[in-house]
Amino acid sequence: MWQEHKKIHRPGPHAWHYVAKRGAARNVGRPSFKWTGSLRPHRVGPDRVLPDDIPKTDYYTTGIPTSEIRSPQNLLPGTAGVVEWAPGSEGESGIREACRIGRLVLDRAHAAVDVGVTTDHIDQVVHEACIEYGAYPSPLHYYDFPKSVCTSVNEVICHGIPDRRKLEDGDIVNVDVSVFYKGYHGDLNETFVVGTASEDRYVVILCLYTMQRTPAHPPALVTAISVSLSSKRLIKTTHECLMKAIEYCRPGAKYREIGNIITKHAHAQNFSVVKAYCGHGIGELFHCNPNVPHYANNKAVGIMKPGHIFTIEPMINQGTYKDRTWPDGWTSVTEDGKRSAQFEHQLLITEDGCEVLTKRLPSSPKLFWE
Repeated sequence: MWQEHKKIHRPGPHAWHYVAKRGAARNVGRPSFKWTGSLRPHRVGPDRVLPDDIPKTDYYTTGIPTSEIRSPQNLLPGTAGVVEWAPGSEGESGIREACRIGRLVLDRAHAAVDVGVTTDHIDQVVHEACIEYGAYPSPLHYYDFPKSVCTSVNEVICHGIPDRRKLEDGDIVNVDVSVFYKGYHGDLNETFVVGTASEDRYVVILCLYTMQRTPAHPPALVTAISVSLSSKRLIKTTHECLMKAIEYCRPGAKYREIGNIITKHAHAQNFSVVKAYCGHGIGELFHCNPNVPHYANNKAVGIMKPGHIFTIEPMINQGTYKDRTWPDGWTSVTEDGKRSAQFEHQLLITEDGCEVLTKRLPSSPKLFWE
């Protein structure tokens, strides 16, 4: 009994504590930091168990993706090492299946998003869904990341760590799912609104009605409406940025042009584009060349060729594009504390265009504008 009691107060992956050293350590107390917004880290739960029959990545026990580090795909310059997956090959078919499973898992997570639900619960849903489909949750232990999914709330740009905080009405949350299935990775993410913030028409009508009927309408109500509509516009614009970039993709297209397309649309809506993170090649490796920046005038090299597989995943902010990282070493937040949204698809360049391998299904839960 005493040994079990000591675990409660001793930092480590076996108890609920704060993440430190990029997931390699735990602290009992919340760290001090000049937080940029209203969000704060909460305690993170123990390591989730994977059954023995789930094939593991090379970083599961060490935290180091050795095959990724040593791969010619990353060592050769530009797109020289990028794999051109042959149509119908074992590799292409394997990636397709990983992406299909990734979509099913993300849809399961989407259905779990609600007021009062913790992001730790969303992690549990993702973890258990991966096991059900026989897949490994790719984020788990990747460079010591402690959870099976990234959940990025409000001002968090990306790499948010699931914890005990309950989602609140009016929050926005990005859920970034990646799975490793039979030797191949699938990667996608979407941003969702939490609670009544999704009911746009009702909110607008309520706002107009209140302003007409009340000489001094409640400031709290107007603020809530403003946040809701602004967040919705951010999310919708981010999705549009992704889809406009996808429309451009085809053999011979320049990777660097994606950033120009995304930036043009984001700036037209008075939003900014995050520069610190980019899309990437993916397949047998979780992250590899090509790098796919989302901002304008970038220096990405290379052109798209049939068989190239990569992600596009723009992160769009309400305010500045600049970011800061929390003391946990993972959570990236906006420097001004304003909100950020992201969408991601995994693409295959075909002979005459591109295919979205992580496309939404007829059974996928609807996004708020659908």
